[in-house]
Amino acid sequence: MGAFEIYGGNKLKGELIPQGAKNEALQVLCAVLLTGEKVTISNIPDIVDVNKLLNLLQAMGVRVEKVEKGTYNFKADKIDQKYLTSEDYTQRASSLRGSIMIIGPLLARLGVAYMPKPGGDKIGRRRLDTHFEGFAKLGAEFKFDPKTYYYTVEGKKLTGTYIHLDEASVTGTANVVMAAVLAKGKTTIYNAACEPYLQQLCRMLNSMGAKIKGIGSNMLTIEGVKKLGGCFHRILPDMIEIGSFIGLAAMTRSDIRIKDVSYENLGIIPDVFRKLGIKLERDGDDLHVPSQKSYKIDTFIDGSILTVADAPWPGFTPDLLSIVLVTATQAKGSVLIHQKMFESRLFFTDKLIDMGAQIILCDPHRAAVIGHNHEHRLRGISMTSPDIRAGVSLLIAALSAEGKSTIHNIEQIDRGYENIDIRLNNLGADIRRIG
Repeated sequence: MGAFEIYGGNKLKGELIPQGAKNEALQVLCAVLLTGEKVTISNIPDIVDVNKLLNLLQAMGVRVEKVEKGTYNFKADKIDQKYLTSEDYTQRASSLRGSIMIIGPLLARLGVAYMPKPGGDKIGRRRLDTHFEGFAKLGAEFKFDPKTYYYTVEGKKLTGTYIHLDEASVTGTANVVMAAVLAKGKTTIYNAACEPYLQQLCRMLNSMGAKIKGIGSNMLTIEGVKKLGGCFHRILPDMIEIGSFIGLAAMTRSDIRIKDVSYENLGIIPDVFRKLGIKLERDGDDLHVPSQKSYKIDTFIDGSILTVADAPWPGFTPDLLSIVLVTATQAKGSVLIHQKMFESRLFFTDKLIDMGAQIILCDPHRAAVIGHNHEHRLRGISMTSPDIRAGVSLLIAALSAEGKSTIHNIEQIDRGYENIDIRLNNLGADIRRIG
């Protein structure tokens, strides 16, 4: 188990280039299973979760060729169906949450898919009903073994239909879309997720020959085709990493320029950080976060305390609520953080309280933060990262804190952030990887 030793208090200065988006990568990598022709994908982040999926695809029989850093060729012309029932497949697939999205492509291409219960962050209940209800409406038969937690989906002749998703699940939408592109006839998906990464998946599928309309809305219509071809696809920059860098700059009073952010795909993310009082300057496709002595949280028009809550896109992404929470600990003013989607995601606040932050955890979904206005620095402590986003939030807190902090279980951070210690050290941070 690795750890970071962080010596806080340094102001950072320089440029950061965001990595390719983790959540998009997990979707589009699964989509290569839909064709036997060559698919080239660039800007793939070098992170644990993505590398696990790359290795799983190789083990399944997909030919994977690294062209250069971040760019790979894929050819899934010989998928090993026997491997899909092996113990090795079970172990690899169950260690990665994103592996759930191979079901849609396998079902569409082979007529059958197998999946052990997928792993991932321990941030609360993340049900899979939306995925399997969608497959069932397309004509697939779903079986679940409660003893082994093994899922089997079989459907040799998928047929288009009307599907009203019970929740706007991003991975659920992606899975059903990938199954529907090769189904016979027309599929309409209502209450579809419309995040930029889902839009990217749909555009990639269309470049492969799919016929998807309504991209960017919550209603997708898909005319099934008989086969898909190859394509080239470039992954967007990671909006979660961009938001993390904004919070980092504010907490450490640093001057950071974030390069090539694909601003039009950030939605309301910049506006939410501006409500915390953080200055953001757009320069072309770059975001400049200038050094600030303090930042003051807005109130609502009637003077009541600001609430920042997550919501399906185009609302605020839940993956950045942890970052907003830690950033607010040094703001001037108060804010209520309302995490609606996952009931365990705010439990890392006890570490921030131990560091001296003023936080009241109201219940599993809400936390009130009273900012220090940089008048009282957090103090370094030893702590453990519970999940990807909480881990980076604790790293941001440690970089602003007085003295030495130690963060254990940094494998969680490595799952979603590429060489974060090296990149921040290049800007003046003092992070040491140990163990």
